[in-house]
Formats: sequence, C-alpha cells, structure tokens
Amino acid sequence: MADNKILYEIEKLRKEIRRYDYLYYVLNKPEIADYEYDQLLKRLDLLEKQYPEYQTPDSPTQRVGGKASPTFNPVKHSIPMLSLDNTYSEEEFKDWYERVEKGLNGEYPEFVVELKIDGVSANLIYENGILVTGATRGDGETGEDITPNIKTIRSIPLRLMIDNPPSYLEVRGEVYMEKKGFLDLNKKMSEIGEPLFANSRNAAAGSLRQKNPKITAERPLKFLVHSLGNISGKEFANHWEFMKFCNKIGFMTDPNTRVSRSINEVIKLHRLMEEKRDTIPFEIDGIVVKVNSIKHQKILGFTAKSPRWAVAFKFKAREATTRVNNIRAQIGRTGIITPVADLEPVEISGVTVSRATLHNFDEIKRLDVMIGDTVLVERAGDVIPKVVKVIETKRSGNEKPFPVPTECPVCHNPITKEKEEEVAYRCINPSCPAQIEKGLFHFGKRAAMDIVGLGDVVIAQLVRNKTVKTFADIYALKKDDLFKLELFKDKKTQNLLDAVEKSKKQPLSRLLFAFGIRHVGEKAAWVLAEKFGNMDKLIPATFEDLTSINEVGPIMAQSIVDFFSQDSVKKLIKQLKDCGVNMAEPKKEKKSQPLAGKTIVLTGELKSFSRNDAEKKIREFGGNPTSSVSKKTDFVVAGEDPGSKFEKAKGLGVKIISESEFLKLINSRTTS
Repeated sequence: MADNKILYEIEKLRKEIRRYDYLYYVLNKPEIADYEYDQLLKRLDLLEKQYPEYQTPDSPTQRVGGKASPTFNPVKHSIPMLSLDNTYSEEEFKDWYERVEKGLNGEYPEFVVELKIDGVSANLIYENGILVTGATRGDGETGEDITPNIKTIRSIPLRLMIDNPPSYLEVRGEVYMEKKGFLDLNKKMSEIGEPLFANSRNAAAGSLRQKNPKITAERPLKFLVHSLGNISGKEFANHWEFMKFCNKIGFMTDPNTRVSRSINEVIKLHRLMEEKRDTIPFEIDGIVVKVNSIKHQKILGFTAKSPRWAVAFKFKAREATTRVNNIRAQIGRTGIITPVADLEPVEISGVTVSRATLHNFDEIKRLDVMIGDTVLVERAGDVIPKVVKVIETKRSGNEKPFPVPTECPVCHNPITKEKEEEVAYRCINPSCPAQIEKGLFHFGKRAAMDIVGLGDVVIAQLVRNKTVKTFADIYALKKDDLFKLELFKDKKTQNLLDAVEKSKKQPLSRLLFAFGIRHVGEKAAWVLAEKFGNMDKLIPATFEDLTSINEVGPIMAQSIVDFFSQDSVKKLIKQLKDCGVNMAEPKKEKKSQPLAGKTIVLTGELKSFSRNDAEKKIREFGGNPTSSVSKKTDFVVAGEDPGSKFEKAKGLGVKIISESEFLKLINSRTTS
C-alpha cells in the first residue's frame, strides 16, 4: 500500500511538471513561480533516488543525466532528410509555382507558409510516446546520435502529451537560439574568457555537439517542428493537419505559420515577413512554402536532392560597404577561373566577411570594380558573400583595374574561353595540380572506381612527377612509374596495378559518380546508368530527356548537359574507352527476376552482406530497396538486432523474412 502511494505521488509530480514545462517553454504562459517549480522537481528527484525502481527515461528529472560521451554514433534516417531548393526573387518563385502547377496537371494547390529559421535541423524519434532518439541531419542519409543533448531542450517533450500515442513517430524540426538568448550567451562567454560565437546558428550547432550534455543544458536552445518524418497508425490529409497534431501532443510550432490559397497570397506574406524580419525573436532568412495536400506532395515527388513540393523563398540578402584590398584569380576543380575580392573585414548578419566572389570577368567589367574601390557587399541567401556595386563617390583616383589574367594562377599555363559566348575562362592545362589532384582522389574513392591504394599522398606524387595528367593516365601506369614513389615495393606496386585493372570492370554508375559531375551523387549516378544503359546513349541526352526522369531536377539536368558538352570530357571518355574502361551498366536478367517489382526494406545487421551489397542484390534481381516501411512495402528483411522498422512492419502487417529466407529467395532463380 505504501509503495502504491509513492508511485501515485511520483506519477502526479511528473504530470504536473510536464504540464508546467509545456506552459512555460512551449506556450510561454507560466502559471507558477520558479521557486515553486524547483520545489516540485526536487521532491520528484528525491523520491526517484529513494525508489530507483520507479525511475523512467521520460521523467522530467532525466533531462540532464549520464556521462559525457567521447563520440557521436551514426544514425541512419528512415527517410532521407533532403535539403530544399532556394528561390531568391518573386520571378524565381513564380517559376517554381508554374512547375508545381504543371506537375499537378493544372490543379491549383494550397500552400502552408512557414518562417525559415536560421538554425540546425534535428530528427526526433518517439516509440509509444517516449523520446528514444535525437539525431542531426548529417548528410541527409545518416546523422549523429545526440539524444542526451536533445533531451536537455525544454521545448522538446520527453513524453508525448496524448493518451494513445502512435507506436512510432518521427518528427523533424529546427534547433535554434532566440536573438536575446544568443546575446546573453555571448556575454557570458566573454565574461569567462571564451571565444564568442559568430551567430546564433553557429551557437546552436556548437551547443548540440557538446560531448557533455550538462553544457548543452546551460545553453538557451529551443526546438520548432516543421516536418513529418514517419508515423505508424495515423495518416494526415495535409501538412496543416500534421502541424495541428504536433501542437496537440506537446510540440512548439511557429505561430506565424499560415495557409495560403494562391501564389499572390504567398508573395504578400513573403513581403510582410521580410518587413517584420527584425521584430521576429529569432533569426530568419526567408519563408518555406510547402504544398499542403499530402496527395499532391506524393504526385509531385522528389528529385535526388529535394522535394518538388517545397521551396525556400529567401529574403533579400543583408548588405554592408567595405574596401576592396586586392583581387585574385582562383581556380576550381573543373578549371574555371573565378576572380575573388579580398576585402577589408566587415560584419554582415553576424558573420565577419573578408572575401567575396566576383563570379567572372564579365561581372568585373559590368560592375567596373577596381582594386581600392569602396563596394557594397551582400551575403547572397545570407551565405555566399558577393560584390553588388561600386560606390563611385568614394573613389580617390588611386584605384587600379584588374585585367583578365593571361595564365593560370596555379600552373602558369595559358587560359582561354572554350566558346566566345561563354563567360568562364578556363585553364586548358590537363596537368594543373589545382584540378587533377582533387579529381583523382574522388575518382579512386571506394564508392567511385574503388582503386585501393590510390590515396592523396600517392596522387600528389604522381602529379608532381607528371606521371598522371588525366584520369585516363591511371590506366597507363607501369611498375617503373610506381617504383619511383616513396615506400613503393613489389607487393604494394602490384596491389595498386591490380586495383587499377579491376576498376576497369566497374559499372557505368560508378564511373559517372567518379567523374564528380556537380549535383550528381551515388544515387543519381545509378538512376542515370539504369535509364540510359551505356555512355553513348547518355552523352547526347538533352535537358528535356533528363528532367523527364523522376529523380532528376532542373539544376541537376543542366549540370549533366553542361558536363558532357565539354570537348575535354568527350576526349577523356574516348581515352578511357581506349584503355578498356567499361562504359555500360550490367543488364538485369530478364528470365530470373525473383524480386521483380518488389519494394523491400532492410533492417538490422546482416551476416552475408554489407548494407550496400544487399541493396545491390535487390536491384540485381529486379527489386527496389527503400529506407522506410509503409503499407506499400512488399516485405522487410530482418537481420540481427532489428530496429524500429521491424516494429513498424509488424504494426502495419507487412511481411517480415529472415536473412536466410532472403538468401533462399534470390538463390532460387533458374538459370537461362
């Protein structure tokens, strides 16, 4: 009886404290004094220490606990956390709207408009209403486990405020600091002699990656939900319905969020929020516009990098005036020469800017910018600094013009334009170290041509010795070439030559990724290879051909067209062909496709394959590997220690098979 009374008091205290946390940190409507709140928390902490068997991970006392962690473990997202495409003007936004309308066959969509907070993306997973995982966005596919730090953020509920929570819920949002909290933190850092944070976003990111959660708990972090990752047992008709559900279960959402029924309404909201920007308590750099209907979102789908149904509509960039101390020519990996202005350091939107791009030499001519000029500088999209215009009234007469250079700033060979109508000047020397070293390192990576032993140190020596000038030269290497390198003996030399020879057999998808085409990652390379089959069919593909592919958006399509239109690329491909490098994607067996048309999810640790190899096997036998479980999933392959996908599959009634059953399935094919 005594134990029941203690448990009752503990549960009552937890419920009260959760309610006061919600009122204070989410609704900003406190009902009790800080002292009274502290007394409740102390009483709960005392009872849990006296009766540790009643302690639970979702208790308010567990917001800060545990030891400092030396590392952050990787967390694979069930659904990729894609980035948004950006628009910077009303004209660009109208273009996006027209693409949406076209994708919906002329149907008029409804939009949800949210503020674009300048914070750090985070992914939260709840199982049966309890917070179990908090992770960073990472590369979109895999983030870092920061659960102990996430738990310290008071606006994040440790337990959802609902009697019958979903068995699985994954929400995405932004961790941020309000302007006042950021200023207070920097004041404190200054007082203790620590370096100051450049802006609130950097402060939020640095606070989330603290190895000791007690330090994170001292930082004024907040969290706003903006997206659904995954959910079991519940569906939403639209995004607005999801946001209302989040409010109901204890999350904070932005009160400025609105539903708009026309493009003109959205543009008016954009103008209004840009005017009110400085009155918002946290930093924003635009609005996010989302198609409201989930049905419409599914119709529009995704490119390999971004959803087609959402876009960031940025505000005009922040500006400042400063002096151009010098102008330098800088060379990129593709050989393009870009003029860069060295500036008298100036602060723009909380960031100290000392360099700005001038884009190209036509832009220098248009701006009439010279060394010594006073210029207006902006951070385009609040990120990349650029020179906007010259303040001619500030000229003294001592300014110096900067002519187009006649040679590459790195290798000192001549530069030229490939076509007169182009604005870009290029270094035409294939041995230019600024290009070839970076390109070769990417070319030989495991996910690309997988040339084991071709590391950055080896590449640097090969380039310095002028043994390798292009990718194709890798395939002409001889033992004598490698014996000249440091620490190269018979075995190491033969191993590298064997790896080079083996790489010739890599499929087209690997070669495309190895080229380092801008905006084309591993997945996009595989999609292109599957669609076109061989290099000869891909090279002449038009912008229209490429954008007709579901996973390829307009930015990626233009990048691919531009890449293959270069004479230097066509020459390189011929050289690679002459060296015997494979230019085709293996065809799937038509008569032995046991997984044809099947959507398959992998979970847990597999003994027979790595995750990547298992996904390749699924594709090889006609299936489609995906990262998230839904009603459309045909079956889940469960290895050892399966995670939340296993539980979700059970909840949805999706078929689950073991690794051994999967092996039997793919080995049961008949030979043809």
